[in-house]
Amino acid sequence: MRSIMITMVAAGMLLCAAPLMAMEEYTVRGKVTDREGEPLTGATVMVRGDEVTGAVTDTTGHYEVRLPDDKEHTLVVQYIGYMTQSRTVRPGGKGREDFRLTENSVGLDQVVVTGTRTPKTLMDAPIATKVITLEEIKRVDATNVSELLQQELPGLELSFSMGQNVTLSMSGFGGNSVLFLVDGERLAGETLDNVDFSRLNLDDVERIEIVKGAASSLYGSNAVGGVINIITRQSSEPWSVNLNARYGAHNEFRTGGTVGFNVGRVSNTINTQWSGIDSYAMKNEGDFGDYQGNRTLNVKERLVYTPVDGLKLTARVGYYQRELDYSELVKNRYRDLNGGLRGNWEIDKRSNLEVSYAYDEYNKSNYMMQSGKDILDYVNTQHNVRALYNCTFAGKHTLTVGGDFLNDYLLSYQFAEGDNVHQQYTADVFAQFDWTVVKNFNIIGGVRYDYFSDKDVHSVSPKLGLMYKIEDATAGHYTFRGSYAKGFRAPTLKEMYMNFDMASIFNIYGNPNLKPEQSHNFSLSAEWFKSYFNLTATGYFNMVDQSITNVWSDELHGMVYDNASPTRMAGFDAVFAMRLPCGFGTKVSYAYTYEFTTDGSPLLTSTRPHALSARVEYGRDWKNYGFNIALSGRWLSAYTTATYADGGYEELIETDYPGYTIWKLTLSQSVWRGIDVNIVVDNLFNYVPKYYYNNSPVTNGTTLAAGVSLNIEEMVKGK
Repeated sequence: MRSIMITMVAAGMLLCAAPLMAMEEYTVRGKVTDREGEPLTGATVMVRGDEVTGAVTDTTGHYEVRLPDDKEHTLVVQYIGYMTQSRTVRPGGKGREDFRLTENSVGLDQVVVTGTRTPKTLMDAPIATKVITLEEIKRVDATNVSELLQQELPGLELSFSMGQNVTLSMSGFGGNSVLFLVDGERLAGETLDNVDFSRLNLDDVERIEIVKGAASSLYGSNAVGGVINIITRQSSEPWSVNLNARYGAHNEFRTGGTVGFNVGRVSNTINTQWSGIDSYAMKNEGDFGDYQGNRTLNVKERLVYTPVDGLKLTARVGYYQRELDYSELVKNRYRDLNGGLRGNWEIDKRSNLEVSYAYDEYNKSNYMMQSGKDILDYVNTQHNVRALYNCTFAGKHTLTVGGDFLNDYLLSYQFAEGDNVHQQYTADVFAQFDWTVVKNFNIIGGVRYDYFSDKDVHSVSPKLGLMYKIEDATAGHYTFRGSYAKGFRAPTLKEMYMNFDMASIFNIYGNPNLKPEQSHNFSLSAEWFKSYFNLTATGYFNMVDQSITNVWSDELHGMVYDNASPTRMAGFDAVFAMRLPCGFGTKVSYAYTYEFTTDGSPLLTSTRPHALSARVEYGRDWKNYGFNIALSGRWLSAYTTATYADGGYEELIETDYPGYTIWKLTLSQSVWRGIDVNIVVDNLFNYVPKYYYNNSPVTNGTTLAAGVSLNIEEMVKGK
């Protein structure tokens, strides 16, 4: 009897201990080396989704990680200058995981989010994505995003429209078909069918992600031609202060500063920039005789609070103001007030939820110098609520679902029939599944449904992408991508209802009968990477129907928004990048675009068929001094297009526009800890247009500029 009781007690103890035994930790050990087998000291080995558990390799490259439970986990290994690697480990496995890292001198371990709305390294992103890094932004030394994009993206050109508003053309698409985002949020307002690029200063930008081709399945209307997402920086140091200034020709100036702190569970960043330039006369005749000066103010603040582990709350607010010297009697004023709240909740190691609200109000007014009156004539206000949920299965398959609700309000005295306000709401839902079939083969598919209340417009936008990788230590890494995506753009309230005056030359009339613009985008790309070299080639074909544009109307004796004839665009992009350990680097990008209409009707386009950008640089760093000298430039080919004849606008004629090339020499120096000095020679070879078209560069020849940046924290702490 006693033995039976002892047996029962023992059995009970085993049953009670079973859950505890199941929760026991297990240990994974291993070694991290380079591809030659040499140990990498100081490499970090972290557990994905767990900010506490991890290790750092010792002088022999060895590490040991104790995992807290008996579940499977993903180890992520990182080392500066090498590609990030990850691997899934399970209890009862071999208990040893060795990693051999590959050199990365061209940034393919950069994490991106725009193409899939989930974090992916650039090499593993199934949707081809272009990234402009913080280092590249500093080297270009641009004030706003329009200057930077022209230098870094061949096939993209910014030119003047009426009133010297900047208009964009990218691979055959205009500004309203390329969606600009800041940290994933849309922007209200526009300047003649384009966002106000002066709003988008670069002082607090971490990186810029560009996805070409239709992205409507994730981002809805306006993403017909692509998405450009500007990602801002978040303060990570206990405290930081940066002050910077730049001065150049025509009294062009830029001053700014960023103050940040990170204490406990709270971080905050405040950024201010004040910039401007005087008006000046062009050297030769042209469509415009003077460049209109302006002054711009940008103020932004972002507060991040982490009340508990896994929950991050972000609040932001921003103000923008620009004053343009339109004439001696009138100054055009543009203002924007924006803000938002966002919550990110890491539900567990495989799922997260994001909920956000965004507010954006953009307005325009005319300031009358003699009377002192500021006459408001345009206000666009948007309220946007969004939810996004991600869930990862088996450590490699990701389901993304989400939805948006947007209220769009537009006020203007220029509406037809005496109305001064129009508004509509839009709603959407979308889903995407990122499926890793096998280790090197990935399929991503998604679909989105959009609804626009004003004209009861519905749209369904699908996409499908495939990616296959070949990894060879000797020959290098190869990645092949192919995709199909449908694009969609609903007509805006302005395009449907506004009748506005164009510099007293003619009126542009809205058209309430506009149909939504639609496109079908097909693309194939191949990428090769080996240690210090990267080569990418992409071919694409776009079928665009009901493209929204403005054409001349004899009946109205002015321009009117209308749906154009079906258009087809085919193109090819190629990028070669190299960065050697000795400090020498180069990057060459080429873009070819061919456009045509299916019915043979005239094509009013500003797309140049050939474009090339290039940068050659060399840099070295010592203890208290470092430098980088870069020669960068862009070449744009001549092109022929249909334009309206001068004086009447009733007749289309064939017009030839010349090509041109512009080069810039930039010397960046770290002269002492925390002190950086830039010297820029722009238009190095003194190009001056013989005639100033709206799409020619606004330059009178070679100019010189100099700037300084002070990182106070580094100066004080001696980093």
